[in-house]
Amino acid sequence: MAMIKFDLEKGILDYIKKHPNSSSKEIYDGLGNVVAFATIKRSIVALLDKNFITTIGRGKSTKYTISKGLAVLFPIDIETYFEKEIDEREIKETFDFNLISETLNSISLFTNAEITKLSLLQNNFRENISKLTAVEYNKEFERLAIDLSWKSSQIEGNTYSLLETEKLLKEKETAAGKTKDEAIMLLNHKVALDFILENNDYVNPLSVSRIEDIHSLLVEGLGIDRNIRNRRVGISGTNYKPIDNAFQIKEALENMCLLINTRENVFEKVFLSLVLLSYIQPFSDGNKRTARIISNAILINNQYCPLSFRTVDSIDYKKAMLIFYEQNNISAFKKIFIDQFEFAVKTYF
Repeated sequence: MAMIKFDLEKGILDYIKKHPNSSSKEIYDGLGNVVAFATIKRSIVALLDKNFITTIGRGKSTKYTISKGLAVLFPIDIETYFEKEIDEREIKETFDFNLISETLNSISLFTNAEITKLSLLQNNFRENISKLTAVEYNKEFERLAIDLSWKSSQIEGNTYSLLETEKLLKEKETAAGKTKDEAIMLLNHKVALDFILENNDYVNPLSVSRIEDIHSLLVEGLGIDRNIRNRRVGISGTNYKPIDNAFQIKEALENMCLLINTRENVFEKVFLSLVLLSYIQPFSDGNKRTARIISNAILINNQYCPLSFRTVDSIDYKKAMLIFYEQNNISAFKKIFIDQFEFAVKTYF
């Protein structure tokens, strides 16, 4: 009985794991001729596009082996993953120093199909803004900034509604029953977004000092340390422990900046800033907020559509990040990223 496509791809991966440097004919024979040889070849092409496997040699001597990025890219089902409680999950408990400099440095994060989809959306954005005056563009950006300030703060536990956020940012009217810190968090988002709009090349190239500057804008008046932390920090919902040495944190940030600055694809630059700033946790608080603003600064600098994250579920966002912390796997967060870019292009400007 022939296997369905997903099972076939998994079967090929399992075979290559056990028999690295196998040819397509060896894979075909090794699986017991369950499907036509042409089907095996098509599945191998699909696995190459997904960056699950890589090639050695050329032409008839081509061999296949598992990609360094398989564990990073292979889909993880969120519901199944979180059926296990925090102490039951098998995770990578400590920071992986090789993740940035070796693993992520050697793989493509998006498939050809994903890049095509994102690029078409970006083309639509460029066509849309070409018809806008500067005043109209700024008005649309203000709308997105309100949505982003609200959602980014909501992810961090802020209880302002979107309507209350709009009144606060436009009219400086605070909401009844809310804390002062909640209002400050939202206003700081607006300050940071206005700053990157006025200084659109501020993160080109990205540097540790520029990241610290954006973080300082976001935590102003909130009693949060501005400098790179030099003590341990815990993350709710996971046993993952970020590095706690200030020198190692700075080195990780420098490696992250180098990786982002040397990537040519803008979508990869943005995605890396989102997940790695959160993973490194360089500050005592405000890390994910900083990641979302830095990622938008990169988008704006390259004249790409910024992201508001307005329709993302806060719990889904946190779960996707937890999977990255615990498994260094981007599959769940990548789906969020692609969906939110599509939403932004279709909703703003």
